[in-house]
Amino acid sequence: MVDRAETKTSGGIGETIKVVVQALLLALVIRTLLFQPFSIPSGSMMPTLLEGDYLFVSKWSYGFSRYSFPSLPPYVGYLPFEGRVAAIGAPERGDIVVFRKPHEEETDYIKRVIGLPGDHVQVRDGVLYLNGTAVPREAAGEFVDENGARVQQFRETLPNGVSYITLDLSPNSAGDNTREFVVPDGHYFMMGDNRDNSLDSRFDVGYVPAENLVGKAQILFFSVGGGNSPLEFWKWPVDLRLGRFFTWLS
Repeated sequence: MVDRAETKTSGGIGETIKVVVQALLLALVIRTLLFQPFSIPSGSMMPTLLEGDYLFVSKWSYGFSRYSFPSLPPYVGYLPFEGRVAAIGAPERGDIVVFRKPHEEETDYIKRVIGLPGDHVQVRDGVLYLNGTAVPREAAGEFVDENGARVQQFRETLPNGVSYITLDLSPNSAGDNTREFVVPDGHYFMMGDNRDNSLDSRFDVGYVPAENLVGKAQILFFSVGGGNSPLEFWKWPVDLRLGRFFTWLS
């Protein structure tokens, strides 16, 4: 005769395992097909994105590729398709995009789309040129970081009307004068908003294949300063950047 208490205990454990497995599968589906959270580890996209910002990236914006699956670098080469599938749109100039760095596909980068396939991109004396025409650039005061340092800001406006703020740390940095880049078909040219402190398509990142795009940054949902972990909740009263919560990224 089976003890009722033993049967109840076994059933309870089984139900718990079932619920945990279902929750994990749901989380995987959400991260693969809908939204994936990312944190900002560096200042390459300042002032738009700051270290300690946490954001959601929409996975469906440009369709799905092998790199839509989170944390699969050792196995990604064995997935049964190449390119992108179920694409409902393509990147536009000014989009903020998470992508896998070419030839180092285990590394996620976040930059702004500047050049589309076929575009000619060049920087001359700190001014961005697209297809031979200077992108409008206006002084926009100073950015003051959390340490009180002041940096000159400029507002750029791309041909499609997307406008954003860039930083200019130095008037004669390595990225202020470049050769002319011609973006190949099926690739994109990425730049960070912090122009003098960003490793992007001007340097070793190069042109980014469409397949390497992970998704479009959409919503900044949490932000904590001081280099603190979001788990250090006892520091929240001082270091939370409440004004950045639930900010829509353009």
